[in-house]
Amino acid sequence: MISLHRSCFLNNAGISGSSSPFSYKLKKLPPASVKVTALAPNKDRNSSVLIENSNPLEEIKDVTSSIADVDPNSTVSFEEPEVSYDDAASDDQLVTPWSLSVASGYALLRDPHHNKGLAFNEKERDAYYLRGLLPPTVISQDLQVKKLMHSIRKYQVPLQKYMAMMDLQELNERLFYKLLINNVEELLPVVYTPTVGEACQKYGSIFRRPQGLFISLKEKGKIREVLRNWPQRNIQVIVVTDGERILGLGDLGCQGMGIPIGKLSLYTALGGVRPSACLPVTIDVGTNNEKLLNDEFYIGLRQRRATGQEYAELMHEFMTAVKQTYGEKVLIQFEDFANHNAFDLLAKYSTTHLVFNDDIQGTASVVLAGLVAALKVVGGTLADHRFLFLGAGEAGTGIAELIALEISKQTNMPLQEARKKISLVDSKGLIVKSRMVSLQHFKKPWAHDHEPIKNLVDAVKEIKPTVLIGTSGVGRTFTKEVVEAMAALNEKPVIFSLSNPTSQSECTAEEAYTWSQGRAIFASGSPFDPVEYNGRVFVPGQANNAYIFPGLGLGLIMSGAIRVHDDMLLAASEALAAQVTQENFDKGLIYPPFRNIRKISAHIAANVAAKAYELGLATRQPQPQDLVKYAENCMYNPAYQSYR
Repeated sequence: MISLHRSCFLNNAGISGSSSPFSYKLKKLPPASVKVTALAPNKDRNSSVLIENSNPLEEIKDVTSSIADVDPNSTVSFEEPEVSYDDAASDDQLVTPWSLSVASGYALLRDPHHNKGLAFNEKERDAYYLRGLLPPTVISQDLQVKKLMHSIRKYQVPLQKYMAMMDLQELNERLFYKLLINNVEELLPVVYTPTVGEACQKYGSIFRRPQGLFISLKEKGKIREVLRNWPQRNIQVIVVTDGERILGLGDLGCQGMGIPIGKLSLYTALGGVRPSACLPVTIDVGTNNEKLLNDEFYIGLRQRRATGQEYAELMHEFMTAVKQTYGEKVLIQFEDFANHNAFDLLAKYSTTHLVFNDDIQGTASVVLAGLVAALKVVGGTLADHRFLFLGAGEAGTGIAELIALEISKQTNMPLQEARKKISLVDSKGLIVKSRMVSLQHFKKPWAHDHEPIKNLVDAVKEIKPTVLIGTSGVGRTFTKEVVEAMAALNEKPVIFSLSNPTSQSECTAEEAYTWSQGRAIFASGSPFDPVEYNGRVFVPGQANNAYIFPGLGLGLIMSGAIRVHDDMLLAASEALAAQVTQENFDKGLIYPPFRNIRKISAHIAANVAAKAYELGLATRQPQPQDLVKYAENCMYNPAYQSYR
């Protein structure tokens, strides 16, 4: 028994032309006798057979002739054509969720991949049976964007704006990305940090439609089968979380799904990776958050977190199934795993999979870029500075290691010597050798010969850092005394307050500028408004990972890389720092404006791809001559397509 199942034909990135919004695949159907057909468009309510091109970096080829086993002269019919399974069934009878799918205007308006709303032109309205289903006016996509921004700006509550954007993504995918790209500086805080943090906290209450794969302990032994349930087959980027350490908010369990969804929206909007190639995944092993376990609206497993062998086996099955299903060139980005799992997963799979941890490596790369840019203001080289961190988890140790690698690379200094220029403070004080026995393994490289120091302000006064970086996840820990101590030691103290969301930031932009008498070089993880001090307006930099991971991902995809190397992260940092102009420096910025993010991502992608070719990790041959132009041509374009 088989049914016609409509699938999407998406035009290739960078390829212009018209396409049909409908195509068919054969799919098994529970009991019903169906005859199958594919008829020419505009003659019957079916459309010609098309196949989605699986590779965004190769030319679209005419593959329609490869469709066999479909009789073009046959017709579609049911034995009982007037009866719907749902209509015929009584309340206590089982029904099948599948039925015969044919091209219709009503279905097209509810297909987010192809819906254009009022932008369907007169010819398309005739060809695809849209007459009467839309008001008579035809408007442009640009006017739709203008209208939507007008509506979104009316919302006073950020979470309402977030929900409106998610609804749009489910209704009209191309319009969602057009809106986000055109208004990225205004909407980035809506679709990602800080608003996504609140969305995750309330995800059970605002949950409407699933936007990714939820893989729980119930699916153990069946994960590959679960992956096959996802409608897209040509996945190139997966963002996966287990929800244990969402931003600075802690264990949110299954409700952490907001993070993979948000990250992948940025992969498309900022890096140009096509939406159909992106897959958000949440691994649900339970939660230790008692509030969620007792919340009637919680959508995840109601049990304490699985650990040890049970957890490791589920993750290994997932990693194996992904590689078997999508190949070794699919990028897997680990997101918001707790420290004890994040480092282990990265170490275990970095030699066998194309994996990347944004909290460890992405944060490190964007912070290093900011430091390299800041040197043009404060002077000297990285090796000339002393670095003090508050926070020694994934982000803190990841940033510290990448700084040490860059110092070693620039000076030929042994890595262990370079690490001595960097000190870390955790919840128990300065990390020193006398604490070595009790330290977690990822903290041990940062245990130096020094007397123990309990609090941050004493560490500042003793170590005399030129750069202070906060990754603690604890708000307001850069006190007035701490910032004043930094300002007393340095003419231009560099202060990065990186913890997310805004409520967890170590200090605000206003505090940093005011307490340093306007001398601080400041950046934060979440956005802050400009600050006026003594008649001068300071524009805070945002050390947002969104500068790095979309371009990095695009570079890996377009080169066909099979592994992520530390040198690729350094290459991404250097590319980002190079995009900061003198005009930006004059405004106090050490990061370029987000309004140029697609151009920035193209340069980052080109640098990353060039490094992949240099290291022999690229499989897509031959290497393009102009990698920046190639990156731009590979980017997904959200402009509406014209339909045949």
